[in-house]
Amino acid sequence: MHDHPMHDHPMHDHPMHDHRKLGRELGLFDTDPLIGSGLPYWLPDGAVIRHTLEEYIRDAERRAGYRHVYSPVLGKRELYEISGHWSHYSDDMFPPMDLGGEQVVLRPSLCPHHALIYRSRSHSYRELPLRVAELGGMYRSELSGVLGGLTRVRAIQLNDAHIFCTLDQVAAEAAGALEMIGRAYAALGIRPVRYRLSLPGAGGKYVAAPEMWRRATAMLTDVLDRSGLPYEAVEGEAAFYGPKIDVQIADGAGREATLSTVQVDFHQPEQFDLHYIGPDGGRHRPVMVHRSIIGSVERAVAHLIEVYGGAFPAWLAPTQVVVLPVTEAELPRAEALVRRCAELGLRAEVSGPEHGSLGARVRAARLAPYQAVIGAKEAAGDEIALRLRDGRALDAMPAAEALARIGDLVAARTTALWEPAVQRA
Repeated sequence: MHDHPMHDHPMHDHPMHDHRKLGRELGLFDTDPLIGSGLPYWLPDGAVIRHTLEEYIRDAERRAGYRHVYSPVLGKRELYEISGHWSHYSDDMFPPMDLGGEQVVLRPSLCPHHALIYRSRSHSYRELPLRVAELGGMYRSELSGVLGGLTRVRAIQLNDAHIFCTLDQVAAEAAGALEMIGRAYAALGIRPVRYRLSLPGAGGKYVAAPEMWRRATAMLTDVLDRSGLPYEAVEGEAAFYGPKIDVQIADGAGREATLSTVQVDFHQPEQFDLHYIGPDGGRHRPVMVHRSIIGSVERAVAHLIEVYGGAFPAWLAPTQVVVLPVTEAELPRAEALVRRCAELGLRAEVSGPEHGSLGARVRAARLAPYQAVIGAKEAAGDEIALRLRDGRALDAMPAAEALARIGDLVAARTTALWEPAVQRA
């Protein structure tokens, strides 16, 4: 389970945009009172960004040895009584629904489902670490007063995973998750404002097991110390079942939020009686490492909107190439180029003369990473004159070469717009 606290903390030194205003202006997402507050829907351009982000993270997880599962968004109340959510977290949960004499709730997290998936089969120590990942829905009953845009929502799509491992494997798995977070942030161009070691505070919202907390805290402290990342320890921000490393981002107003987390959990393996068969033939208790690389898709996209103001890296941009025929005569050539882009997996559209002068169309397409201008000369030679979003205008080149280079840059998931010759990732 991943908490999403927010705090006032002015930490950013570059101008940021309000994702709520921009998200509507750019046609990325919207809300409707008939659907309800805190329940945004994604429009086609926003859905492209979300889908691309989800594919990126699934691919990164596959490469890192994760197995993906699907689990239902509902669970019986009893499931959360066992996990501890009902006693420690019910204020944030939707009220139960009565179904045929049983009480069912919308899940506030995915960890109990994954614990049961682990428990459904017998496991040997040779299978560990077992990394189970899911981009799954979960629900939090946020107060209507704090809802808005994509950062405070009641339906959350979380990039979640649980690693079932031995005590000796915890440090390496937590460090590996931190490395994955670093690589994802580099590809997305996200800069964390700080790393936080989140510890329990006063009060009864944490499971009481002092030795468990001490060991888990020592492990995460060691991982952070070895990583060389600067961090600060903060009391009162832990999950109820264990300490965590939180990777903090900030919005334009300096409000801080948790995007990514790594957590060590001895509690739920105990509650669900999870075990593996050790080299001695006996039953041993695994540790659960919870980790999220990009956190909730909603919060990640909200942050990207604010950082980029709609001018997204080419691999994430809803429209990657805008094709600009100078006159009606080049329109068939422009439409053919869009079809070639589609075959290469590039997202392209035509902005023809009916939309105004070439200058007006160039300005209208300013958020697109690439503008492909086709005049009479280019059409005759199957060339295009590329304009880059940063203002650079390249000499006319063969269309096939231009599209291949753009394709390589997109495949490399880089924030760079152009390089003379890009190596495939």
